[in-house]
Amino acid sequence: MADVLVIGGGAAGCMAAIWAARAGCKVTLWEKKDRLGRKLAITGKGRCNVTNAAPVDELIRNIPGNGRFMHSSFAAFDNLAVMDFFEELGVPLKVERGQRVFPQSDRAADVTEALAAELLRQKVRICYNTSARHLLFRDGALVGAVSTRGERETAAAVILACGGATYQATGSNGDGYKLAAEAGHTVIEPLPALVPLVSNDEWVAECSGLSLRNVELKLYKHGQVGKKQLLDSGFGEMLFTHFGISGPLVLTASRKAAIFWRDNPGAPILALINLKPALSAEQLAQRLERDFAAAPKRHLHNALEELLPKSLIEPFIRLAGLAADRAVNTLLHREKAEIVRLMQALPVNLCGTRSLNEGIVTCGGVSVKEVEPKTFASKKCGGLYIVGELLDVDALTGGYNLQVAFSSGRAAGLAAAEAAKTI
Repeated sequence: MADVLVIGGGAAGCMAAIWAARAGCKVTLWEKKDRLGRKLAITGKGRCNVTNAAPVDELIRNIPGNGRFMHSSFAAFDNLAVMDFFEELGVPLKVERGQRVFPQSDRAADVTEALAAELLRQKVRICYNTSARHLLFRDGALVGAVSTRGERETAAAVILACGGATYQATGSNGDGYKLAAEAGHTVIEPLPALVPLVSNDEWVAECSGLSLRNVELKLYKHGQVGKKQLLDSGFGEMLFTHFGISGPLVLTASRKAAIFWRDNPGAPILALINLKPALSAEQLAQRLERDFAAAPKRHLHNALEELLPKSLIEPFIRLAGLAADRAVNTLLHREKAEIVRLMQALPVNLCGTRSLNEGIVTCGGVSVKEVEPKTFASKKCGGLYIVGELLDVDALTGGYNLQVAFSSGRAAGLAAAEAAKTI
């Protein structure tokens, strides 16, 4: 029998187990895979973006999915505390562009190994290759859990830290939602957030691998351009793929797109890419005229080489309804105007997101209305705590999601330990 049983050995689960053990409890940790922190090990492209060093208010602003719910736990264990925690565990950190915090070694393994070592120091009993089939109740009270092998672990408190439903190979396959529902919780439909978007436009696949920098991306609902139809807009980097578009700009916009498609199945979204956002239409037209005047007999394809990436030129000319071998001095005013328009509103028709499994994080999950924000205790079931991505809390890229995991895990670990001692 354990005082506290933690189900899930990811970022939130490890943190919960460590702090419950530090509080003097006997802790058991069930991990579905053969090692801890499988998803943690691939974050930040294998470098592990452990948190973000921005002020807490900015952290909250970068958590579009119920960020305010995290205020209390961030106040108790903020980003600076997370940094101190890992430094104390022997993982030196550094702050990079965008206030992103990484291990100085650029090795995510240093983070997972430090957590595993601390769990051992705190004498946490770790059961690998062990997942929960269902929670264990006796006389209406939560008393533990039963594994898929039929093993029973009784505990005074249970912390669910099973993760969401993305990157399922790491163990996050949505099992935790079933356990939470078993305890009476409402589970908001899980959707992929921070996920690439799909387009059936043939020219998009032709540009696969092309990365664009310093562009503006706007998404419009129902494929209709207008202020009321604007779904999202941003500035930065994006990428063309064989199935559609990806990259930081797209991932940030994808949450709103996923929610729109959930509520409007089959409806189109129109993406418009401004390839030259630093220039007004008039300035771009003047630039085009200068380039064309410098070599009036050049073919259009060659004349656009200084304005567009090479792999985009052919598809761009087709979208403009022009011929690649057309001499630029034969272009009509309206044709040049169309080139300018397309450079600042290149259209990509979108039809959906990639699969839930390809999302970096999950949007949706256990309703935060049914969880105490200070302790992450269930309001539906005594002795139960729910943390991390299992909750309906999701953030943008930049270390914010791991901050949620670490803060919620610590809060639940301490609260569960306190509750277990009183039983």
